Amino acid sequence: MAITRKTTGTEPGERARRQALAGLAVLGLPTFLVALDLSVLYLALPHLGADLGADSVQQLWITDVYGFMLAGLLVTMGTLGDRIGRKRLLLIGAGAFAAASALAAYATSPEMLIASRALLGVAGSTIMPSTMALISVMFTDRRRHSMAIAVWMGCFMGGAALGPVVGGVLLEFFWWGSVFLLAVPVMGVLLVLAPKLLPESRNAAAGRLDLPSAALLLATILPVVFGLKQLARDGAGPVQILAILAGTACGVLFLRRQRRLSDPMLDLGLFRDRTFSAALALTMFAGLTGANQLFVSLYMQSVEELSPVATALWLIPSAVAMVVIMQVVPILTRRIRPAYVIAGGLAVAAIGFLMLTRLDGDGNLPLLVTGLVVANLGIGPMGGLCAALAMQSAPPEKAGLAASTTSTAGELGIALGVVTVGVAGTAVYRGQMTVSPDIPAAAADTARDSIAGALSVAGRLPAQDAATLLDDAYRAVTAALHGSAVICAALVLVAAAITLAAMRHVPPSGSGEPPAEDASTAPEPARP
Repeated sequence: MAITRKTTGTEPGERARRQALAGLAVLGLPTFLVALDLSVLYLALPHLGADLGADSVQQLWITDVYGFMLAGLLVTMGTLGDRIGRKRLLLIGAGAFAAASALAAYATSPEMLIASRALLGVAGSTIMPSTMALISVMFTDRRRHSMAIAVWMGCFMGGAALGPVVGGVLLEFFWWGSVFLLAVPVMGVLLVLAPKLLPESRNAAAGRLDLPSAALLLATILPVVFGLKQLARDGAGPVQILAILAGTACGVLFLRRQRRLSDPMLDLGLFRDRTFSAALALTMFAGLTGANQLFVSLYMQSVEELSPVATALWLIPSAVAMVVIMQVVPILTRRIRPAYVIAGGLAVAAIGFLMLTRLDGDGNLPLLVTGLVVANLGIGPMGGLCAALAMQSAPPEKAGLAASTTSTAGELGIALGVVTVGVAGTAVYRGQMTVSPDIPAAAADTARDSIAGALSVAGRLPAQDAATLLDDAYRAVTAALHGSAVICAALVLVAAAITLAAMRHVPPSGSGEPPAEDASTAPEPARP
């Protein structure tokens, strides 16, 4: 009889845990897919460009508009989920994502594909904050919450890393539209399982969504991200500068409006919590260091002479290393303060980036892959823990806002990284690239502009001149990779200092000790 009572008492808890784990697996599906769509077009772009007759500008918009809309609407959709229900918004977004994917797959013109990709960005912006917010509802214990966020981040990183590989495999057997149709069955599974496995949650005290605030925020992020990307791609110009200035002006108006509203869309009080603010800053640093991947890919495809698919495959070990360390870190933080785990990891990341400075223009693939693995092992703790700490430091009713703000910080970090690390690396390439005076001036300018230009020029030169030009180009690309790696090493060391200064008060998750209160904020919400 005693055994019967014990079994009956534990069954509900075990059943709830199993349902939460099943729900986490369901939430991983759209997270993986949203990240996959950020990179799946890398190999499909030439095929769809030729089929639809898209010019270079249209191809850029086909690639970029998804990320633009995603970044611009994350905060708005996170706040909307807090108001109407996070599961409800997730289901709406999943259905819209599947429909927009089918529309993109069967696009008959570049304009139709650009519009479809924009709709995909809108739908994707509902998915990321909703999934993170629902994780906070399903896993209220700090230890379990950190583990769940690590799994979520692993799904996101896995999707981003496997995008080019999946795109390459699909293109081997199907037409370019198959890279979009992949989303339809995945979102179908989500729509069937989510109503049964996921809880509904929302902020019952929240007011209506302030549409002028949403418009101002979109008018802030879209021009800034667009301007930063164009600045990195084409250099300084009036369009880029005006876009950034216009976005900044709208951002000032947005912040002023939030201070006046009784129920603001973006609660600025969240930023008074030093854990939340530091977690956002570190998330931006993670995005900044990601720009080094550009020069790694250029080195692989030029110096190492790898195909795009082979390059993507050789990048998988470093992505796997990051995903694995993200799953291990929550176990470490049960006994070690998160600040020490993150800072220690960032020191390791600096070593990994500095290993890349030992590469030369003749190629050394084992050293390159090893350096990337070490760097990602070090960055993994920052990527995994900062999202969890940001969510845990925000009130439960603001879970959607906290999730979307964290995701937006990452998107802005990537855009800023392209400008800072990307522009610096490009400047190093152009400074190091020497061209023989025997080569015509126009061809020489093309070769100095980028490695792609050098490869194009070399194909039109006599064998001896082409070999000399490529040797110089490979040395310049290697120098650019060295420069970007040194910048990333400095960035992660700065991030380590921020971590130790701003997060030392956060206790280990297994200590039973509540997080130390920041004197400048209200008490953090209690977690079981």
